[in-house]
Amino acid sequence: MAKIKAAVCHEFGTSLQVQEVDLRAAGADEVEVTLEACAICFSDISYMDGGWGGTLPAVFGHEAAGRITALGANVRGYEMGQAVLVTLIRSCGTCASCASGVPVQCADPEASEPLSLEGAPLHAAMNCGAFAEKVVVHPSQLAAIPDDMPMDAASLLSCGVVTGLGAVVNTAQVRPGQVVVVIGAGGVGLNAIQGARISGASRIVAVDMTEEKLADAREFGATDGILATDPAPWDRLAELTGGRMADAVFVTVGAIPAYDAAPKYLARSGGVYMVGMPHEGEVMTIEPGNIAASGQSLVGTKMGDVVLARDIPWLIEMYNQGRLKLDELVSGRYALEDVNAAIADTKAGAARRNVIVFK
Repeated sequence: MAKIKAAVCHEFGTSLQVQEVDLRAAGADEVEVTLEACAICFSDISYMDGGWGGTLPAVFGHEAAGRITALGANVRGYEMGQAVLVTLIRSCGTCASCASGVPVQCADPEASEPLSLEGAPLHAAMNCGAFAEKVVVHPSQLAAIPDDMPMDAASLLSCGVVTGLGAVVNTAQVRPGQVVVVIGAGGVGLNAIQGARISGASRIVAVDMTEEKLADAREFGATDGILATDPAPWDRLAELTGGRMADAVFVTVGAIPAYDAAPKYLARSGGVYMVGMPHEGEVMTIEPGNIAASGQSLVGTKMGDVVLARDIPWLIEMYNQGRLKLDELVSGRYALEDVNAAIADTKAGAARRNVIVFK
């Protein structure tokens, strides 16, 4: 057992406690990664606030990057010291979903628990537990990154980037000339905007609560911005598009009012893509007759339907060419001991992505 520091959640809705915990050695089919960066995602916050239930005590964090420091005997394709990102996507490779090229929907994703605290089990949430100095994960959760790539930027590829951009490119398969609306210009929304820009959308319209967020959206590729606080913001979209409305609407926040409003932006045959995740038990209200008559759709998307081996090399190449903004997404860098301050700043809503940086 190795002794490491981790930020532990003992009770939903309370501050994390940075404690010394035990991490067992990597098994034959596992990899140990010493982390250098872990970004804070709103999914972590929702879990920590009890929005989706779960097992406690737990270590959250799932958007990470670091270097391999131990390899199981059966692991192939990786080497000691290699730079990798760490994701929550654990795939068996053989179930129907994995065999169909959809590893994010693996039927057997659960990993064994590598953490303990004072001899008692400690849950590594979302198969990661990356608010910690080290993790032990399955190799399917890794993707190689360049040795000289900044770790804070690389960590964002593990969730925020692939979730937003992948929803546009993989799930919706937005085509050149289409009109895209992105509701929510936070970390995931900005990446959906980047995906729409890369896909050649003719108009990319950001919808958010503040002018500051709309300014962020324009920096990442939005052509227009609409305040969600307007009495009927979808009427503003009609003005911008000459009545065409949107081919694809991406809801990147877990807010029910955003979901209720989303179909009102749609063109005939358009689709709402459900990216942000409201708390368990919350429901949206729709008029199914209108959806049916207009040939519209509501489509779920998890982790941007990413396939790591296919998508991460492409995204890294886009970053190296200056066509994908990653460094600009990082709002703040915090030590593990300051994790609660980073979480509070993220909750305040101004941050694009705050990152825990391990020394």
